[in-house]
Amino acid sequence: MSAQPGLSLGELAVRFGCILKGDPDLRVSRVAALERADAQSVTFLANPRYRRYLQQTKAGVVVLDPKLADACPVNALLAKNPYATYARIAALLYPPPSAPPGRHATAVIDASAQIDASASIGPHAVVGARVKIGARTVIGPGCVVMDDVTIGDDTRLTANVTLCHGVIIGSRCLFHPSVVIGSDGFGLAPDQGEWIKVPQVGSVRVGDDVEIGASTSIDRGAIDDTVIGDGVKMDNQIQIGHNVRIGDHTAIAGCAGISGSATIGKRCMIGGMVGVAGHLSICDDVVITGKSFVSGSIRRPGYYSSGLPVDETPRFRKNAARFQRLDEFVREVRRERDAAEDGGATQDSDSTSGE
Repeated sequence: MSAQPGLSLGELAVRFGCILKGDPDLRVSRVAALERADAQSVTFLANPRYRRYLQQTKAGVVVLDPKLADACPVNALLAKNPYATYARIAALLYPPPSAPPGRHATAVIDASAQIDASASIGPHAVVGARVKIGARTVIGPGCVVMDDVTIGDDTRLTANVTLCHGVIIGSRCLFHPSVVIGSDGFGLAPDQGEWIKVPQVGSVRVGDDVEIGASTSIDRGAIDDTVIGDGVKMDNQIQIGHNVRIGDHTAIAGCAGISGSATIGKRCMIGGMVGVAGHLSICDDVVITGKSFVSGSIRRPGYYSSGLPVDETPRFRKNAARFQRLDEFVREVRRERDAAEDGGATQDSDSTSGE
């Protein structure tokens, strides 16, 4: 008898420590949005804005907070963190594509490379001299791994990823297409109107369980290494400058830019299009909202924002013009305040002398 497809709710409850309200034998095989799920689907409710879809859902099971158990008309998996639990279930239902161990005939591999027998080297990949590649690691099509790179176990380079010379990558990492790690940092010395390139002799060290989105670039250090901590998650099209240090489990959204020698703490969340100036520090547990510009160090945990929201063009132009005169306005207010204080002091003095 062939195994039944999907996973039973009882199995999911035990595996992920949930309380099951419903049929433990029901099996689910896919995920779906709350309002479009069917009897073979697992879905979740974490955002209160979507609660209106709960009563009408046809899902096989909903992952949700125990407080909402009585409001769920179908099977429910009750979890303290519904979104994270759903993510783990989805990962189980949609495992990454398997890659056969071995080397594709079109791969170019230096004879000195040390590659675990269980690793997979895809079509047209290039592996340089003295490279070390760990167990079950996948080097996808078109990837370039330059000389003296080290890659840990169970890491996946999806396609067209470039690891420049001497880069060190941990285990269980995931790099999406066109990631570049270890290219030269933007090191230039001015001299009589010209720019002299400063050799970038450091490297990049990436920890374990790091995910890096498509077309993200991480520059090598000028002297010391650029360092990416364990569990860091980066979105697409991010620029990380040379000698940047990013603490464990920090998440950075798309199109952010971190300038050279900045230090980002642990468990930070940096929104999309945030710019961080160089040579500053951001402490642990800081959240920076999208499109903010960080021009100075942040030494206290919390939420930080900057920038102006979109507005109607005529009003925005008026406000922009006024913003340029803000310093002049402040000075004028201070002058008026000082004059008022001086006048009050004179009146008090006159009143006293009159007595």
